[in-house]
Amino acid sequence: MHKWSFNNLKIEQIRRDFPILNQEVYGKSLVYFDNAATTQKPSPVIRKIEEVYSTINANIHRGVHRLSQLATQSHENARRIVQRYINAASPSEIVFTRGTTEAINLVASSFCRSRCHAGDEIIITAMEHHANIVPWQIQRDIYGIGIKVIPITETGEICLTDVEELISSKTKLISVAQVSNVLGTVNHIEDIIKLAHNYNVPVLIDAAQSVQHKVIDVQTLDCDFLVFSSHKMYGPTGIGVLYGKETMLDSLPPYQGGGEMIAHVSFDRTTFNELPFKFEAGTPDYVGSTALGEAIRYIENIGLENIQKYEEHLLQYATEKILQIDGMNIIGRAQHKSSVISFLVGSIHPYDMGMLLDRLGFALRTGHHCAQPLMEALGIEGTLRVSFAFYNTEDEIDRLVEAIIKVAKILT
Repeated sequence: MHKWSFNNLKIEQIRRDFPILNQEVYGKSLVYFDNAATTQKPSPVIRKIEEVYSTINANIHRGVHRLSQLATQSHENARRIVQRYINAASPSEIVFTRGTTEAINLVASSFCRSRCHAGDEIIITAMEHHANIVPWQIQRDIYGIGIKVIPITETGEICLTDVEELISSKTKLISVAQVSNVLGTVNHIEDIIKLAHNYNVPVLIDAAQSVQHKVIDVQTLDCDFLVFSSHKMYGPTGIGVLYGKETMLDSLPPYQGGGEMIAHVSFDRTTFNELPFKFEAGTPDYVGSTALGEAIRYIENIGLENIQKYEEHLLQYATEKILQIDGMNIIGRAQHKSSVISFLVGSIHPYDMGMLLDRLGFALRTGHHCAQPLMEALGIEGTLRVSFAFYNTEDEIDRLVEAIIKVAKILT
């Protein structure tokens, strides 16, 4: 792997680590701007998946034979890599899940089952992904809890005073995205956490759109839960992470039952395993965890601070270029943004423009981005969304601007 440099030659070397980028679609060079949906995978991650299946594939934790021991070591080493990456206090605070969605469902189910009663309240924001809305609605229908929604400003930001106004003696938890997948808004979660803790309210942070872009220290943040997905940070699909403070996880009941999460089972009763295994029922995705560990090593080799600096440059460059297009309307003008630009051009439907841009080789996301309540609040059906990763370039942005102008002329 390569040490990071902002020299274009070095960026091109890093791009060669991502084999999918070196292809054409419809006879055009692929430009991949859908990184908020999922990131591409570098060769070391792809090789690691093949290596595990080819050399140490065996069910973990239960076996005394050599392959099982090696696979177990690989899986648990990945847990320690994740622990280090977000600076958790202990590996037992790292629970592997299938992704951000399952991690939120786990917390919603276990937390509400043990701590919520009819009339209690959960607070979320108006900019949440469906994964941070629907699980709470399911628990609302089971337990009769209420859901309060923090509004957003015209620029797509949260006011701390609005958060405090919603907190009451009935508030049991606040669940908020660190970065909006639509607006790119970077929420001041440090202030939200501090405010919530003043009222003894725990906080869950959805870091699916932030953990790959900036340094996160859960101990400094003092968040109670934090969740994210592997596939949005250059790792494989189907695995993610729930971080929880050890005291918090200890107090919650298991999410699922089965093998691995037990200490002893009889037909009369079952006792549950220690953390984190209490929340990891069934055969773990040890291949996915190992590949996630490799993805984190890849990120760390480049350096998150370097990644953040470069992606901020791309965001600023793209914003300035895109705003020069006639009829351009960027949705989300927060002062602090991450690597996302959602936009509309005149009255052109985003799906129509997205389809034609696809024919020109550009992979963008179109639609409501799993945030329909936000779209309703904004008074629109959907947007086009460009989202950046460290393998994107200024040249790709220039080409996109030219393509948008070309497509806009066709559709108007």
